[in-house]
Amino acid sequence: MLLDGETTRNGSALCGTLSDPDLPAVPLPASWYVCCKPALEFLAAFILLVFAAPLILVAALLVKLTSRGPVFYRQTRLGKGGRPFTLCKIRTMIHDCEKASGVRWSTPGDPRITLVGAFLRKTHLDELPQLWNVLMGEMSLVGPRPERPEFVPALEKAVPHYRDRLAVRPGVTGLAQVQLPPDTDLDSVRRKLAYDLYYIRHLGFWLDFRLIACTAVHMVGVPFFTLARMFSLPDRTSVEDAYQARVETQPAAVAELTSA
Repeated sequence: MLLDGETTRNGSALCGTLSDPDLPAVPLPASWYVCCKPALEFLAAFILLVFAAPLILVAALLVKLTSRGPVFYRQTRLGKGGRPFTLCKIRTMIHDCEKASGVRWSTPGDPRITLVGAFLRKTHLDELPQLWNVLMGEMSLVGPRPERPEFVPALEKAVPHYRDRLAVRPGVTGLAQVQLPPDTDLDSVRRKLAYDLYYIRHLGFWLDFRLIACTAVHMVGVPFFTLARMFSLPDRTSVEDAYQARVETQPAAVAELTSA
């Protein structure tokens, strides 16, 4: 949602260099939830998709009536271990917008975003089709945001431990998504990475439950900064300190990435 260009890209050549053996070891908490998380999320995603179907239908109809082009768009993103998968969302930008702008981050007031698209983004209704990706085992309900392969080589070189976020499946929502605004530069990417790595190290049922509840309440208009206090989410200082300690004690190994 934050780096959208809304065109389909083939990331297979790049992602071939990001297979599991190349990933640094990122220890996950030893708990029953880590083992059961895929099965529990499959069941939850199925139930949510049944209830979300009418909302997806209404949103799709609004997009179709107000802008030219397909209602849904598919885009290559990187999943666990750097494996590419096709993400599905409701289109919120003008069709084929990257033909003119090229691949770039979405910015505040982005003229490529349609009027209906702005509403869908604000309410996160455009994300609902990703429940299908959860059913396919490509995403989790909660996890780091899935990134586009076009951005990964530069981000890996510029942001220490960026690759570590690929240790888990990406999520429809997540700790970084509910606490920070859209990425606009490398500093914002680094801040989100700190939240992603904190989430991975503290992955658990209670944290996931709070993040899902936080996301659901936000969809009815409650701002995230209020929800962070309501649901006792980790504060920025704790997250930043944990990331800085990781950078200082565990120097990141930067792999050479090449694209065909």
